[in-house]
Amino acid sequence: MFEFTADKCLIELDVNGENKNAIVRPSDLLLDVLRNQFGLTGAKPGCKNGDCGSCTIIMDGWPVKSCLVLAVEAVGHTILTVEGLAGTSPVQKAFVDYHAFQCGYCTSGFLMVCHSLWMMKSDADEEEMEDWLQSNICRCTSYKEIRKAMESVLLQNPQKS
Repeated sequence: MFEFTADKCLIELDVNGENKNAIVRPSDLLLDVLRNQFGLTGAKPGCKNGDCGSCTIIMDGWPVKSCLVLAVEAVGHTILTVEGLAGTSPVQKAFVDYHAFQCGYCTSGFLMVCHSLWMMKSDADEEEMEDWLQSNICRCTSYKEIRKAMESVLLQNPQKS
């Protein structure tokens, strides 16, 4: 849904299974709309240039860095934020069980990458897992614990809900 005014657009986004309206400038980032208009602060602003991954969300099943997506580009796509997981993903439990976080700033981004991998390819091998985990940065160096958490979920090969 697009409606244009002189300098703003009214858009409708599918976020966590709900249709949400936002009034945005054509240059507004999806990250900022999620945080400032919808109050979904799980995606964190870090580098704002796509390097760190702390703003990662899932769009149409794929992990996407929301700092690189204009809000208007997300119209017509399905968006899932960490808030949308709401304790339903075994990845979240694994992160707790394996202490796969320290300060927690990067955690939601890693959760989204790992959840997407589990949903799309629960039989991922070591190389694929390594490839996916390289998309995000943990400055506190919880990589070993994050990897163990992800391995535990993939090795269980659980029934997906």
